[in-house]
Amino acid sequence: MIAPQVAEAAALLQALADGGQVPGLAVRIQYRGTPLLRAAYGYADLENPVPASPGTLFRIASVSKPITATALARLVEAGKLRLEDPLEDYVPEFPQRGIHLEQLAAHTAGLRGYRGKEYALNKPFSIAESLEIFRDDPLVFRPGKGFLYNSFDFVLLSLAMERALGIPFHELVRRYVLEPLGMQDTCMELPGQLRRGQARPYTRGARGFRPSIPVDNRYKLAGGGYLSTVDDICRLGQAYLDRKAVDPVVAREFLTSREISGEPTWYGLGWQVSRDAGGREYYGHVGNAVGGYSNFFVYPERELVVAILINCTDPGLQPMLDTAVEAVHAGIGRVAP
Repeated sequence: MIAPQVAEAAALLQALADGGQVPGLAVRIQYRGTPLLRAAYGYADLENPVPASPGTLFRIASVSKPITATALARLVEAGKLRLEDPLEDYVPEFPQRGIHLEQLAAHTAGLRGYRGKEYALNKPFSIAESLEIFRDDPLVFRPGKGFLYNSFDFVLLSLAMERALGIPFHELVRRYVLEPLGMQDTCMELPGQLRRGQARPYTRGARGFRPSIPVDNRYKLAGGGYLSTVDDICRLGQAYLDRKAVDPVVAREFLTSREISGEPTWYGLGWQVSRDAGGREYYGHVGNAVGGYSNFFVYPERELVVAILINCTDPGLQPMLDTAVEAVHAGIGRVAP
């Protein structure tokens, strides 16, 4: 029986909402395809008030990257493009040369990260138009010679992908990932308004939580712009465990950490690939955005999938989230063969 450990995890997460440390939170943890915990605590909207639910839409921030990586993997599998393709084959207007698609997905292309207020832009850029933000900046290192996590890599990657197929990026992802995997609630945010069932985004200030400043994340949909639910995120993770997301050979390439000078980056292609504090291997992603914080972990040896979504900018509670997940691991460890 692992019920006591699940109850412990639930109590830890509920305490975060009850104690005012997060506005709202949704969680789904499933073991061998069966939910151990599917719940929500706190509020999707503090002002009205509307309770959070497992079906609430949250900003998932960089958990968008595994979704994009899955689309890329399916395009590679279908022969629509190759990881070794030069970026200039698809985005010739980008002045930096020598970058391959694989390097963008692995964050080894040499692009810089956000500067100043770029993290929270509220301009209606198309993906192509957003290149003006960083296109004229020199690379931080030669492609393939370093690792620097950033979201501009995925801006370029999504532009290359949509040009390879001749359809908008969001439509490409819908056809190749969301519909096949049954992720019916995952979608692009509407600027200036909340979708039905969407949590209001918050930022914590000295006097508590306040609605976040408006942002337009459509141009960086691939790296940090999707809305989703804990159910949909777990569908993605389970599809990988069941080997239904992409061909296992292709999946292995995406879920293998790259190395720079013989040292692992702990990042594959759109996936964080590492070990937790207990030494257990996992792949997934952590995300942080204006008004959203997310955890997505897949433990292949345990056949465990974890999704935790919060409707505020990084609340600084990752150790507490880890403790809740660790409680579930402790329970599984007592019953797993």
